[in-house]
Amino acid sequence: MADWTQLPKELLELISKRLGTHYDVIRFRSVCSTWRSAVTAPNRCRNRFAPRFPLLPISSQFSLSKRSVFLLGSPTTSTQTNASSPSSWVIKIEEDPMNGRVQLLNPLSRSRFDSLPDNFPKPLNLLDFRVLELGEEYVLHYLTHHSVGNLYMEKVVLSCLDDNVNDFIILTIHVSGKLAMFKSSVKKWAIIQDMPSPFDDVILYKGNFYAVDNTGRTVVVGLDFETNLIAMPVFGGDKKFLVDSKGELLLVDMYLSIESEPGSSSSSAGFGFVEEYFENLALYMNERTVKFKVFKLDDVGKQWVEAKDLDDRVLFLGDGCTFSASIEDLSVCRGNCIIYVDNFFYSLGEEDGASEHCDVGVFDLESGSIGPLTKFPQFSELFWPPPHWISSTTASD
Repeated sequence: MADWTQLPKELLELISKRLGTHYDVIRFRSVCSTWRSAVTAPNRCRNRFAPRFPLLPISSQFSLSKRSVFLLGSPTTSTQTNASSPSSWVIKIEEDPMNGRVQLLNPLSRSRFDSLPDNFPKPLNLLDFRVLELGEEYVLHYLTHHSVGNLYMEKVVLSCLDDNVNDFIILTIHVSGKLAMFKSSVKKWAIIQDMPSPFDDVILYKGNFYAVDNTGRTVVVGLDFETNLIAMPVFGGDKKFLVDSKGELLLVDMYLSIESEPGSSSSSAGFGFVEEYFENLALYMNERTVKFKVFKLDDVGKQWVEAKDLDDRVLFLGDGCTFSASIEDLSVCRGNCIIYVDNFFYSLGEEDGASEHCDVGVFDLESGSIGPLTKFPQFSELFWPPPHWISSTTASD
């Protein structure tokens, strides 16, 4: 058997430069003393994806943060793990580029976990667990107007050119529904005028930018701001997602339905209350997801072909990123499902007038059944709260 500890230092350096995340470098260096000495430790006080950007279309400044979605696995074998406890946990992590502090976020939304269990490890050392990165997302922030929040609430994707992290391109969906591209080389935003319909999603797939509008029309976006059609529209659904599933590009079509809030009655809103009714429409109605369709790309025919089966894959549709995993990775018994978020606003009578709520649901592609995450224990255990071995692993060290 080969002695991997004796790999040449030059080769180890080349390998380390291909590692995608700060955490990959840490784990790479933890293999043995030889590997540790060959690769410089990453600087925890500097996020390599934290450049500054001008506000579109004026000159205020942005920063860009990266968030990674990890699947943490129990460090023990399945026979050693408590049978009542899940052996995998999905979490999103954002590292502050200034102080290196890590924040935990809901893996499918932008919300942070403000309160942690009393026994939650501080710090959380990822080297204590089996770690698989499922996805990543980028968020643009104001640098000086923190109270305003994120200007871009749509998806942001980034591509580094020629392994140079200082030479990069960003593609996002502007609030107008058009695509916006930023090049670090010219430090300038450009609006791409290709817009028969507003765009729903963007993704970096095999090194290229792909974008889909709300009709399903899909294009490749070039660095010259030109778009090339790769798939004709797929009509029917209400929101489109692009997902890289095991190297295959998928289109997921979400169907929505408007339903009344329990306890509300439109019959009580007579003619004299019509104006008030429409002013408070969010109080009475919610959009709910009712089904999905999945399509695979036919490159030759430039069309999306419906897929009836995802085999052992589970698709995740989040606010800032989409990703997939196998049932083996997740340690669940069945796949062919889609886990997604429903976001809606409704008035609760607070002083601010509204609260944001995030529902997570599961759609079974085979049976067509759909329901809240709590109805699917094998999947709900992947999320919050953390499994017991998260704290027990650290306590035993």
